[in-house]
Amino acid sequence: MNILRNIDTLLVSWGMPAGTADSLDQFIAFAIVLLVAFLADMVCRHVVLKAVARLVKRTKATWDDVVFDQRVMARLSHIVMPLVVYLFIPVAFQDTTRTTIVFIQNLCFVAIVCSLLFFLHSFLNAAYTVYSQTGRFRNRPLKSLVQTFQVVMWLIGGIVILSALLGRDPLSLLAGLGASAAILTLVFKDSIMGFVSSVQLTYNDMLKVGDWIKMSKYGADGIVIEVTLNTVKVRNWDNTVTTIPPYLLVSDSFENWQAMRDSGGRRVKRSVNIDMTSVHFCSAEELDRLRRIPYLAECIDRRQRELDEQCSPDGTCVPVPSDDQRFTNLGLFRAYLTEYLRHLPVVNTELHCMVRHLQPTEHGLPVELYFFSSVKDWIPYEQIQADVFDHVLAVVPRFGLRLYQAPSGSDLRRWAAPDAR
Repeated sequence: MNILRNIDTLLVSWGMPAGTADSLDQFIAFAIVLLVAFLADMVCRHVVLKAVARLVKRTKATWDDVVFDQRVMARLSHIVMPLVVYLFIPVAFQDTTRTTIVFIQNLCFVAIVCSLLFFLHSFLNAAYTVYSQTGRFRNRPLKSLVQTFQVVMWLIGGIVILSALLGRDPLSLLAGLGASAAILTLVFKDSIMGFVSSVQLTYNDMLKVGDWIKMSKYGADGIVIEVTLNTVKVRNWDNTVTTIPPYLLVSDSFENWQAMRDSGGRRVKRSVNIDMTSVHFCSAEELDRLRRIPYLAECIDRRQRELDEQCSPDGTCVPVPSDDQRFTNLGLFRAYLTEYLRHLPVVNTELHCMVRHLQPTEHGLPVELYFFSSVKDWIPYEQIQADVFDHVLAVVPRFGLRLYQAPSGSDLRRWAAPDAR
């Protein structure tokens, strides 16, 4: 500052008024402060950051690469210029009123707080990117928590900036805002409910990105693609996107098919209706013919041994049916389908696998196939299911059975044709 005083004395000696010389000194001092701040910012961004970036590329860690890719440190460097001005402005304007210094420092303080907020905002996004790629937190709905922290951070930063501009203590300003908590709660109702719901969804492991969920009430049936503070986006199988508030997933029920994907198989539970009038005992000739069907010869022999060895609990042998009453075509049909399913490579035999009767109805006797496909993706699963029932429908006549089918118009015309003649 001695240099500035010497300049001031020189200007006065040249005939310049003292007031004008003082103003020019302050302008020069302010320009020097701005120049120093600008040079410090340039050194930080173009020298320090580039040197650190080269060091980061040599490390084996991945998190630091994400931080620099998202320009987190670049946003932090923006704090250098207002910080230098904030520190050195009292020196440049030491001969002026305190009001001018406070005004400029307040502006610098606002710039510093905004730079910090942008830095923390980017840092949280980078942290979300890093943690969402790790095995423990992959596909967890962390984005809603990150957004919650960002909202709180910007709210606190706004209060700090407002208190600096108004010249009031932040705590007293915050206490004054407490009186309007009801209004704030009403304004941020969805965000607060979304935050609470996101915590529940995460803590209870109810939902994560990549899950297949179904919520028919709201038209959602597909893959969760994003979980945020206020929305859960589901890409449906027809490529439409359904948006659901998170609190509805907590307050209402929905189906999560991810457990099925993680299990050993996807269930198939379908039936065909058999005309009950086609069920009969098998004759010896019919048994000989059916023995030529794969898997049936062993089933017939095993069933014969079981019947011959049947005894009551007290040791008395149970009467054995005659040879022409031991087997029904429907029983052999069920035995064949059971063995057929167990020999299919796509059926997980470690889970339930059976062929059973259901309650007879006016539409015939339902025979249900209950098994689990080891292939769980939708299109291959449907193909496997269709192939199995194509085979079932085609093999029914070989057992002398008939499928029940309600009469159609062509059936009625065919039955009525002889009468017409």
